[in-house]
Amino acid sequence: MHEAEAFLRDVVVPRASAMDRDPDALRVGLEGLCQRGLMALRRPIAYGGPEMPEPLFRDFQEEVARASGALAFLQTQHQSAVSMLARSENQDLKERTLPFMADGTRLVGIGFSQLRRPGPPMLRAEPCAEGWRLTGHVPWVTGWTFYSEFLAGASLPDGSAIFGLVPLENRNADGGSIRVSEPMRLAAMEAAMTVQVELTDWLLPTGDTAFTRPPGWIHKNDLINIALQGFFAVGCARAGLDGLRAAFEKKGDPAIGDALELLSKEVATCRQKLAEAQSLGEDTSEERLALRAWAIELAVRCAHAAITATGGSANATDHPAQRVYREALVYTVSAQTAPIMRATLARLTRG
Repeated sequence: MHEAEAFLRDVVVPRASAMDRDPDALRVGLEGLCQRGLMALRRPIAYGGPEMPEPLFRDFQEEVARASGALAFLQTQHQSAVSMLARSENQDLKERTLPFMADGTRLVGIGFSQLRRPGPPMLRAEPCAEGWRLTGHVPWVTGWTFYSEFLAGASLPDGSAIFGLVPLENRNADGGSIRVSEPMRLAAMEAAMTVQVELTDWLLPTGDTAFTRPPGWIHKNDLINIALQGFFAVGCARAGLDGLRAAFEKKGDPAIGDALELLSKEVATCRQKLAEAQSLGEDTSEERLALRAWAIELAVRCAHAAITATGGSANATDHPAQRVYREALVYTVSAQTAPIMRATLARLTRG
């Protein structure tokens, strides 16, 4: 962690504004993580490790979010793909991917948020002799031009879901096609190059299939990850505190110092409670929803406090306080479910 923290502090933080808007600048940050072997931290020891313990991995994700939202958003796609592939029963696929996923040799995104959406499946998988044929729409894949492939989740006729590796590029092959949209225009983290992907009768060979999951799997997974996702918001809140501290050091106004002290204590308490909640069972989902909403609110409040203390210069597009405020928007809605939305609104409208 010491090497990671030094890299984030010395290399990423000074370039965070550029990384937010410039894919080439963001690429430098991603390559730095790859060069330090930090892109597969949850990889099993059998495939090269380091199989970082969950609490330490949460700390890493929080620190990256504190340094640069765009880099945090981009790298976590690949970290998630590593964790998911590690749980695959396809031994050959694991041997072809996992040993090469820490240093940038093989970088993989994810695309399965569509499984959360009600109504007809957005991406369907039909069995065929060679594996599966995928047809439909993946509305959100981050990492265009950074990642050459992504782990896609498609709905099967019985309501379960199949996951497998799909190229992240325009391609025609085996009677099917992949079409990638232009990168989305986003308020924050645009440099991470988020696109939509259309698949038409695309062949997912059995050898590239990772696993299947039962109907409703993603909703159960969302329950487990309610608190986990909150650590990104906490990292954003701490970035807001960094901006508030910078304003206090520049102006010396006691009101700024008081705000910094009070918000720092609240962020520390929220962070501790989120960590404790990770070890609790699913029957604590209401408590974890409240904690997630608290973390989201803190990200916005700390960023807003940094803007307030900074003054008019925070309106400049390249000012760190404005960037962090926009990143708080992303963490408000990232991996959002209806229960998280309701908990956040309840938090924001309490008396």
